[in-house]
Amino acid sequence: MADEHQFIEDGLRRSQINEFFADELGRAGYGGMDVAKTPMGTQIVLKAEKPGMVIGKGGKNIRKITSELEDRFGMDDPQIDVQEVDEPDLNAQIVADRLANALERGWYFRKAGHTTIDRIMDAGALGAEIVLSGKVTGARSRVEKFNRGYIKHNGEPAQEVVDHGQGVAVMKLGTIGVNVKIIPPGAKLPDDFDIREDAEVPEVEQATAATDDGVESLLEAEPEAVPEAGTEDEDVEVPDEDPADVIDEEIVEEVVEETQETATEATDVAAEEPVGDDDVDADELDDLDEEIESEAADLVAEMEAADEDEEEDE
Repeated sequence: MADEHQFIEDGLRRSQINEFFADELGRAGYGGMDVAKTPMGTQIVLKAEKPGMVIGKGGKNIRKITSELEDRFGMDDPQIDVQEVDEPDLNAQIVADRLANALERGWYFRKAGHTTIDRIMDAGALGAEIVLSGKVTGARSRVEKFNRGYIKHNGEPAQEVVDHGQGVAVMKLGTIGVNVKIIPPGAKLPDDFDIREDAEVPEVEQATAATDDGVESLLEAEPEAVPEAGTEDEDVEVPDEDPADVIDEEIVEEVVEETQETATEATDVAAEEPVGDDDVDADELDDLDEEIESEAADLVAEMEAADEDEEEDE
């Protein structure tokens, strides 16, 4: 059988056993059960308001219940332990059965609900809730709730801390379901905290200026004079310079001199170089000048000859 089917089978079996105990031990004030498997067999712990009625005269009733468990539910050597409920008003199952019996006897549902929840809170419960669902007053069913104190409805605290109980009241108009939830006194909830008055709190040291007069003397003291820009203050201390941050002055001077010499050489070279794209020789320039002068002389001679010819013609 798969694990899922096994869980369902175990839950169904547990519910059937719980219903069997509620029917057989209703008059004894059945308050719930705990089932645990041991190497010797199945250990069952019954909680009842009247343990004597559960055991019966000479153990007759307990032997009858044991044989019924073996025959009906197939348990191997069930061992039943009966425990008395110390405070019945704090047991949700007992309270639910009592309220269902009160409704069957003709109690008005509001009076029965308020009376029951008041008894629960008087017993020291941290919180309680009673829910009645069904045809409480007429042919139409509805839900009535009675709340007191603090109650958890979901999460792990609702499963581990809150005590649940269910009962059924059979009325003329129909059945009425009774659900009871109780948080017992002393239950530890996740949001609880304690305030301890005798706790020793360590002293917190505050970093303050070590002065005799305190803060007032600091406030009354005159502010120190700030030297103006450009004035020399002999009392000002110059912090020591780090040797790694100091630059050698001789190295700086050498670098400056080399830079100046390099700039001068570059200027002289630029002045000596002629301006233009092509380099022109001095001999070629002289030849050009001579050609220009000869051409000019020839033009002058031609002009003079032309003037002489005009004069002769006249």
